[in-house]
Amino acid sequence: MWKGAVAVRPDSGSCGPSCPHAAAVVHSFGVRPRRSGSPRDRRVVFPTTGTAGACRRRDAVRLLGKHRVRSAISSGEFSSPWPGVLVDPARAAEPSTVIAAGWLASGPDAVITGPTAAFMHGCTAAEPTPVHVIVPYSSKKRTRPGLVVHNGMALDRDRRLVSGLPVLCVERVVTDLLCTAAPANALAIADQVLSALPPNDRPALRDELHRRLRERPDPRGTRIGVRLLDLATGAAESPAESWLLWRIVDLGFPVPEVNHWVCTIDSEPRYRVDLGWPELKIAVEYYGYAAHAGREERDVARILELERRGWIVIVVRADDLSSMHRVESEIGQAFITRGMPLRGRAAGGLRARRHRELRAG
Repeated sequence: MWKGAVAVRPDSGSCGPSCPHAAAVVHSFGVRPRRSGSPRDRRVVFPTTGTAGACRRRDAVRLLGKHRVRSAISSGEFSSPWPGVLVDPARAAEPSTVIAAGWLASGPDAVITGPTAAFMHGCTAAEPTPVHVIVPYSSKKRTRPGLVVHNGMALDRDRRLVSGLPVLCVERVVTDLLCTAAPANALAIADQVLSALPPNDRPALRDELHRRLRERPDPRGTRIGVRLLDLATGAAESPAESWLLWRIVDLGFPVPEVNHWVCTIDSEPRYRVDLGWPELKIAVEYYGYAAHAGREERDVARILELERRGWIVIVVRADDLSSMHRVESEIGQAFITRGMPLRGRAAGGLRARRHRELRAG
């Protein structure tokens, strides 16, 4: 069985370690077997001194040495999304890691702002990437792929610490987004922030947001910001409902009531409609795929029951949010049926004009 120091199969007919049919080399006498902890097998562990799987390159060099850091980047054990910043590849797709890396790349004076800050405050309607940060006007940091750099004032006053990162307070974040973000997204974020509070606490936050809008140093967007804040109730149950509310109001229709309860003859709540005009018994129902998959029969029965009670029901699906032509037509026809043709309805009245837009005449 044994030939030299090599273990082979008894029936292999092997003549030595070079035979392809040999079993496995146990070890060679006089030669120390390679240990699993040798440099060739040892994986460089990402530094634990970083934030959420990200750290500054100079900190990693101080802990591990320049050569090991360079080798880890070359082998893919570390990744570097921006100069001077390292990320653990195992966490490179996590929003918290990307946000931390973006802040590290922007310097210690940067504060997380915009939709990224809204996301960190718990608003799922906000997209965390690209990472938005705000820096003092004296900073030379500039926008780069995946990282949007803004300039602003009074950062220390509104700075808060969220998950170990400096983030603008939620009041300033919402105020800025109401003036600068896409209206549908800004309304969804304002609705989520209000819905996180008990109903009795919402008026105080609304008053604070109105104050900040009045005192905002940059007046651009404050007109639509005030209008969006007036639309936000905190009653919407999903961002899609807020998006739909904005689209309907932007088309020039009267502001509908959000999540209105339809009661029985005994005044007991029976059905809740997403958006509606109760006096006219016109309802708009949003049927998102995830929430209504497999509920088709139930939804049809619900609509029939509302119609028996005298309601006109317009169903909106996710695809309709990108093109509201059918929904606009059906809502308009519903108002006509109720004897309110809404003549002179103007769509897009709150939309900002393009910079230096030419005026007629």
